Amino acid sequence: MDIKEIIDRRHILPDESLALLCRSMELVHYPKGHHVLEIGKIERDVYFIAKGIVRAFTLVDGKEVTFWVGKEGATIVSMMGYVRNEPGYETMELMEDSTLYVIKRDVLSKLYLEDINIANWGRRFAETELLDAEIRVITLLLATATERYQDFVDTQSELLQRLPLGCIASYLGITQVSLSRIRANLAKGNKQ
Repeated sequence: MDIKEIIDRRHILPDESLALLCRSMELVHYPKGHHVLEIGKIERDVYFIAKGIVRAFTLVDGKEVTFWVGKEGATIVSMMGYVRNEPGYETMELMEDSTLYVIKRDVLSKLYLEDINIANWGRRFAETELLDAEIRVITLLLATATERYQDFVDTQSELLQRLPLGCIASYLGITQVSLSRIRANLAKGNKQ
């Protein structure tokens, strides 16, 4: 995915501001399994996924719990590091060989001060990320496991081919056995 397309998803910038923001980013490539961000480290940079998939996980009782999945166009950022300059609670692992755009926090902060259009883009970006997080939490709290899986199929079906089932189950807040049962039940219902 092109960086202009990624930026425009949040807020469309005038050409001059867009060019300034794009020039401030670097294109990087990392292999599958690379940890872009790590638990316990202060991570300040912001990444945008041009190509690939990332999962965010944390450790609960020694087990990895996937709580977020991002694909092309998504943002990789540790809000604890970016906002508070504190160590993050998450690891962001690439699930495929990936191409990312990266911008340093200090560079982005400077751009916010110098260009009101980029500052407004940053505000819209933050609002969008907050809304996405709110929807995710509400879905986890209010939807049944089957509803969460069906929503995943309806909105992110291509990830079924790109992610291990264990990762999808963890993301949905269920065990892999429960996911298999849900898939089997839905398959039976579709055959009738």
